[in-house]
Amino acid sequence: MRQPIRCPGRVSHPLPLEAYVSTTAVSASPEHVPPVPDADEVFTFAVREIAAAAADLWPRADVDLGVHVPSVTGYVRRIRVDGRILYAKYAFPVSLVSLLRGACGPWPAVRAAQQAYVQRPGALMDREAAQLRLLAQQDSPRVCAVAGLARGVLFTESVTGPTLADLLLQRPHDAADLLSSTFGELRQLHHPSAARLLGPARVIGERSIRGTFQRKFNGLSGPTYVERLGAERCAPDDRALVVGLLRDVVVRLHRLQATGLPQQASRRVLAYGDLKPEHVVFPEGNSGQPVFIDPGLLLAPPVVDAARLISRTVLLLAAARPGVETGQQAMDGVSAFAVARTWLQELLVLWLMDSVNILTTYLSAPGTLPLPGRGSALVGRAVDLCRMADQLSSELAAGADARAVWESALGLAQAVAA
Repeated sequence: MRQPIRCPGRVSHPLPLEAYVSTTAVSASPEHVPPVPDADEVFTFAVREIAAAAADLWPRADVDLGVHVPSVTGYVRRIRVDGRILYAKYAFPVSLVSLLRGACGPWPAVRAAQQAYVQRPGALMDREAAQLRLLAQQDSPRVCAVAGLARGVLFTESVTGPTLADLLLQRPHDAADLLSSTFGELRQLHHPSAARLLGPARVIGERSIRGTFQRKFNGLSGPTYVERLGAERCAPDDRALVVGLLRDVVVRLHRLQATGLPQQASRRVLAYGDLKPEHVVFPEGNSGQPVFIDPGLLLAPPVVDAARLISRTVLLLAAARPGVETGQQAMDGVSAFAVARTWLQELLVLWLMDSVNILTTYLSAPGTLPLPGRGSALVGRAVDLCRMADQLSSELAAGADARAVWESALGLAQAVAA
């Protein structure tokens, strides 16, 4: 883990301020430019942008840049401003995984383009800040507060307390109530009239389940992407099995989403988008109103939120491996939550698509990118998760009754959790 960096803004910076400000100058000749960005130089750049943004917003404050919070999407750091704990987030046009794989070219090109990107009104952190401010004006869901936005860096207030992920593992017998109450907090968003609150320019479509799946696995690049999965993360035998299983799963899910999922625009409401157990915090304990972080609001059917919540709960159990009893109780709660909905077929397909999206992101991450703890654990469970996805997608593709596939899914998820 990188050491905390002190930045006492009230007196002076430990480095000249120019050292914290991005520049497009490139000293190396083209023949010496590496083909892909180096993780250390990307992280150093992001830290400097965070420091400069903090200095802009709080010029007289003592700023401690704290520690890096591993993420595969953007650069996140837990910081202190005059003792107040904040989270600083900095985003690029693509995920860190894609960036470090060379999707945006070598580092000098990325750095030059980044200045223009963060100044655009539609940059990701601008949209996320706008979404948090919009949600703060509503009765529910309750969200973390925006502390500031500058230079493409979003600062949010820290929220303390157990997360939904913590509670699902600690109180698996309450899983049905926990999931239902969390989903119920989105009722106001899911009302048809709420869709008018968010202008098209503020939608975060990058976090759509279907959109992410299409970007990853469409066209000529999709099969190549699958063939390279796990190159720096899996043992050779496991990698061969994972690639083979995912190759078939992706083909089936393409066919299922093309032919078997409703597409009616009338069902599109305001979905939270990036809904997962670790993004729901209970500051007053599980009896109080939760606080949601990291929104990804988009126009989609409510089933998108339900599918992501179930998918991430199953991945949570797969990573934690809490044992037979906890796994069964938690999945019984998932079942009780799901059967209250009416769209099992769509729920199953979106669940599988989301799980494949997440697992393949971790599998494709370069070895130089630190993964979140659960990400590393999921890489270790990749074979079991891919076998589960293979079995369920096979049953759905064969036209099996959705209720029967759902029962199969519960049993397979329980086995993975054990």
